Amino acid sequence: MSQFFNVGKIVNTHGIHGELKVLPLTDFPEERFAKGSKLVIDTGEGHLPVTVESARLHKNMYVVRLNDFTNINEVEKYKGTMLKVSSEYQSELSEDEFYFHQIVGCEVVTDEGETLGTIKEILTPGANDVWVVKANNGKEILLPYIDEVILHVDVVNQKVTVHLMEGLV
Repeated sequence: MSQFFNVGKIVNTHGIHGELKVLPLTDFPEERFAKGSKLVIDTGEGHLPVTVESARLHKNMYVVRLNDFTNINEVEKYKGTMLKVSSEYQSELSEDEFYFHQIVGCEVVTDEGETLGTIKEILTPGANDVWVVKANNGKEILLPYIDEVILHVDVVNQKVTVHLMEGLV
């Protein structure tokens, strides 16, 4: 059974010919919304398989046309739903790259052996990602994803080793 991961949120329709405005939720929108890409619409009651016919960037969103949808009436009901990709269509990443779902839930340990907590989410504010750690004391610790802080990521054992620079905690 495949796992599915969010790649975009359908926020509205575009025009009358069945195009959708999609807010990308992926680091690879040009790959996810490329012609021929296999996705699913999470309808809330199940997954509707779809294939991307075309897509273009428009004002920080993608205008996506899906095969077999030719007018606004056919796609309007999908406003507010998520476009997802099956794990079988995810690309292999290089050794130092990770999917968010591989990082969220990892235990965080300092280079001195102290357990800090668990990564609960990843923020993408701009220059670098920020990993939000739910500390064992209930507080949140924000860790910038930079070489000086994130020393080692072991996705197999769900463990991240960090160096706490002065002022981070």
